[in-house]
Amino acid sequence: MWGPLTPKTPIALACLLFAGAGQAEAPGTASEAIGFEEAIARTLDRNPRLVAFGYQLVAQEGRLQQAALGRNPELNFMVENVAGTGAFDGVNGSESTLSLAWILERGKRQGRIDVQQAGLSLLELDADIHRLDAAAATARFYLESFANQLLSETAGEGVQLAEDTVLAVRTRVEAGRSPAAELARAEARLAEQLLVREDYEHRLRTSLRQLAAQWGDTDPAFTRIAASQPGIPEPMAYGPLIARLDENPALKRFVSERRLREAELRLAETRAKPNWRIAAAVRHFEISDDQAFVADITIPLPTRNKNQGQIAVARASLEANAAERRAARIDLETRLYALYQEFLHGLHVAHSLRDDVLPKVETALRETRSAYDAGRYGFVELTSAQDEALAVRTAAVIAAIEANRNLIEIERLTGTAIAAPAVARRGAL
Repeated sequence: MWGPLTPKTPIALACLLFAGAGQAEAPGTASEAIGFEEAIARTLDRNPRLVAFGYQLVAQEGRLQQAALGRNPELNFMVENVAGTGAFDGVNGSESTLSLAWILERGKRQGRIDVQQAGLSLLELDADIHRLDAAAATARFYLESFANQLLSETAGEGVQLAEDTVLAVRTRVEAGRSPAAELARAEARLAEQLLVREDYEHRLRTSLRQLAAQWGDTDPAFTRIAASQPGIPEPMAYGPLIARLDENPALKRFVSERRLREAELRLAETRAKPNWRIAAAVRHFEISDDQAFVADITIPLPTRNKNQGQIAVARASLEANAAERRAARIDLETRLYALYQEFLHGLHVAHSLRDDVLPKVETALRETRSAYDAGRYGFVELTSAQDEALAVRTAAVIAAIEANRNLIEIERLTGTAIAAPAVARRGAL
């Protein structure tokens, strides 16, 4: 049985910027985590839609094989002057003819071959598009799972802060330094943080299942993403991206489709010429027991049907190809510009949160906790500082993920490598 579509180096989605994505896992956890490159490889090898599409290529190869076959010759046997009267009674005056005839298609077979060959090339480009789409979808699910994993960990930090706060408030309440209501508020806050963590954990399970479905698994053996912190991609110039846009398989497809339309036009023009039929025969004359050779040629006269309609259709389709390519190029360039602007904005937000905002709120949280322990700050100041730090940590994760998500879409439009992997600073998020 014909196998699935195989990887073709297509895209550099492996440049997804995950710090530590290729690092080995600790002993006992390797089977529970999956890396990005492994996810892409599994998708290109086993994606159900790619496997199904592969059989369309097999079918098209069959059409090409059939188009290359010529018309079979025709064997004909004819008896004349049989069962008549007088001298033609019985078979005594019969004439029998054994003939072999061929159809001269006058270029039509080569025209069919050209059409099916161009169709095969078009399907091969469609296969590249399907590979690109499948890899991009896998990258999105991987990124979504990674985001849920990071946000679940951040929520876990929130749970730890809430638990520490409950212990600190209980100590103060037991010492008579805080009212009992503060302990109830701290415990309620802990319950809320547990709900937040649970929410991200179930989102993670769902996104991991969606990721595994990319290569046909409905019960993934892994429970986490093999990555630590998301790196922030490096900015790139817009000009080279525009130049790379022509590498998009969807645009290349128009070139292959044009070849198909040209082949269809040539075939339509060839079909305007009628087939010729030639035959060679041997005739036997029963009455004299003699034989003679007979030759026959049939040439239809195309006085009306010269395939004008199909030729007009083929020419219109050929002209439409150029117009459709120009429209698609404009659409892709517009989408690329919008993604590029979002990408630059995302980089700015990610760097600002990571480098400017996060260090300050972390410092404020440490100082507020110290002041709370010393009795200078109350419960409200402490929880406000915790909430602010957690909110910024979450926003920093989301900003880094969004920057990578925009990079995935840019890579999908250009179909080429864009940036080398970035490494997140340790402890930056």
